[in-house]
Amino acid sequence: MHRLKNWQLLAICVLTWGTTWYAITFQIGHTAPEVGVALRFGLAGAVVLAMCTLRGVPLRFAPREHALLALQGGFMYGVSYLCVYHAEQHVVSGLVAVGYSASPLVSGLGARWLFGVRVSSRFVLGGALGLAGVALIFWPEFGRAAGHGGAALGALFTLASVLLSTVGSLTASRNPVNRLPLWPALGYGMLYGAAVAALFALAQGRSFAPPAVLSWWLSLMYLALAGSVLTFACFLTLQERIGPGPTGTVGVMTPLLALVVSMAFEGFHPDALTFAGAALAVLGNAFMLLPRRDRPRVLSTA
Repeated sequence: MHRLKNWQLLAICVLTWGTTWYAITFQIGHTAPEVGVALRFGLAGAVVLAMCTLRGVPLRFAPREHALLALQGGFMYGVSYLCVYHAEQHVVSGLVAVGYSASPLVSGLGARWLFGVRVSSRFVLGGALGLAGVALIFWPEFGRAAGHGGAALGALFTLASVLLSTVGSLTASRNPVNRLPLWPALGYGMLYGAAVAALFALAQGRSFAPPAVLSWWLSLMYLALAGSVLTFACFLTLQERIGPGPTGTVGVMTPLLALVVSMAFEGFHPDALTFAGAALAVLGNAFMLLPRRDRPRVLSTA
């Protein structure tokens, strides 16, 4: 991962996560959300730790370090994804993707409040433009969702997921400071997230028996290996390099790909609002991602 450039890490996250929204729909039709999340991140975490073992990466951590990993995993891979899966039971996957377009602003402002990370006015403007653009793309879906009672519940689950995921993301952003290596932290974090989801499933008496449906198994493999192991490794590597706020740009760009997926597989037909929203989203991302040109500094002898 460390050999990849920032734009390559960003592209992997966007291309993969932009399709996982649709892949989740193959899971929730056959198993409870709690079971789906537990199996997804349980498998992903086991794969990551197995890779660490094969490479001879140390996996022993102190209790305090495990507490930090549990905090990261419980929020980033556990309760936040429970809310995502529940949200997609009430509203279409595109709407959930739209909700996640608020993540750059939430992460950036959270980093500013908790860690004193500087947030520029251009970043805020770019995030606002991106959020407005993606919302404009899916505006017709918002109107259709308002026609049934589950829309409000789906929106609340989406909002909760964004906020809970931000807690995990901000915790993960401090891993380098706490000397927690990326791959072991990723593996243990996913297992802790799976454990949280499993506890919810057991408390509700959910069945863990997997269905004999090929699409369910294929989507599970894709969500666990590509949508979890690969993309979170890229995401956390990128976050170490450029910070949690700019990395949250992934949450603005993935709905654009989700739009293409909807057009290809869900019969979504774009209109003038779609193209206007795409233009706004691209403009917003340009504001956030382009390097800032600093004014020349005048050296003082004082």
